[in-house]
Formats: sequence, C-alpha cells, structure tokens
Amino acid sequence: MTARSAPDRLLSVLAAFDHEHPALSLTDISRRAGLTLTTAHRLVAALTEWGALERDESGVYHVGLRLWELAALAPRGLALRQLALPYLEDLYEATHENVQLAVQDGGEVVYIEWISGRSAVGVHIRVGARWPLHATGVGLVLLAHGDPEFQQRYCAGPLASFTPYTVTDPARLRRMLAEVRRTGVAVSTRQITDDALSVAAPVRGPDGAVLAAVSVVVPQSDAQVPVLVPAVRLAALGISRATGWRPPKDP
Repeated sequence: MTARSAPDRLLSVLAAFDHEHPALSLTDISRRAGLTLTTAHRLVAALTEWGALERDESGVYHVGLRLWELAALAPRGLALRQLALPYLEDLYEATHENVQLAVQDGGEVVYIEWISGRSAVGVHIRVGARWPLHATGVGLVLLAHGDPEFQQRYCAGPLASFTPYTVTDPARLRRMLAEVRRTGVAVSTRQITDDALSVAAPVRGPDGAVLAAVSVVVPQSDAQVPVLVPAVRLAALGISRATGWRPPKDP
C-alpha cells in the first residue's frame, strides 16, 4: 500500500466534513479521514490554528471562517453569486418558484445559490449540493455547452437513474443536448423527483464561454414552460452581462 503524502492527509481531514457531517469530533475525523488518531490530532491542530477549522466548547470541530474567506475569491463561487443575486431575486419575484444557480465540477453540478419558492415541489437542493449533469436542467445546459470530448465520454458512461423518467439512454441524452444548443434552454422533467420540472439557461463569462447555469424549478403538473423560458433567459442574460459578456452584434 502506497504511503499517503502530507498534502493528501491534510486534505482528507477537510474532506471529512460535508453537508451530512458538518460537525465532527476528533475521533470522527480520524475515522472518516482514514488516519490514526495521533496523525488526525496533529493535522486538526494545525488547521485550527490557521483558521480552517474551529473547535466549539464541547470539543467538536466545524469548518472555519478562513475557508469561507478563501471561497469568496473563487470566480465561480461566491464572487459569481454576488453578481448573480439581483437577477436571481428578480427571477424569483417574477415566478415565486425555486430559483437556482449552479456551476460544473467534473461530471456534476454544484449549486452555489438557491432561493426557495412557495411551491411544495420536491427540490432536493441546497447550496453546495451536487447532482449528476444529465439529471438536472442546469446540468444539461452545462453539459451541452461543454467540451465535446467530455460530452462523448459522459454520455457513454454510466448514467445514474433517480426516477423512472431519468434519462439514461446515451442516444437520447445526445439528442437532448443538441436541442439545448439549438434552443438556448434546457427543460428537465421529473428526473430527480417525479413532481418537478426545471427550465435552465446558460450564463456566459466575458469571453462568451458558459461558466454557469440558472434555472427555475416548478411543479411538473401545472408548469407553464412557454412563460418560464423568457423569464429564465432574461435572468441568464442579466448575469452574463454582469460578468462582462456582451452578445455579438448582428451583421
């Protein structure tokens, strides 16, 4: 067995924390990181001194504010969220439904902002949540506008299923991606939960590349897609302009 490097061990301590495990004891960290208690204690002490972790009065550790400060520098994270928030709020006011902003990380989408709507639709989303690209509206947008070679590999790979309506056929997924590129929006129906429909549109950066996607999620039973499409497109256009992108002028 290959010995783990010092950076790998340090990162494994941070990776021990997630949405299901936001607070951990030293023993929990040791177990989840796959480290001896002595090694975990040494690394946790260093991370706590630096501010990456914080220890409460009961001796339990939490992610520290120093990591939040660093995250604010990420152009696809909090910085993008701050630019997008006024347009996301406008989209919410126009629909009063669930509004989301997401970026791509490998084969998944990561949600960096979410405004909860009034409907009881089963949205399994929170900031920091991840879902496979093919199963969400924002994911379809990001996949459709991504690297063609990556698209081919992704479509050929195993496609996880969450409901009977999740798209798991590679040929059908490729057709859906072509339609997203043609229309400029993605409509994802009942793929994560069997009661939800999402409409998503691309957010572009200064160079025109798609760097995020914005969506609205509504109950599938009474979704008015023709009404939602222009609202989502307008929000995506506003965010894109805020990043510095300008649409090409007609010849």
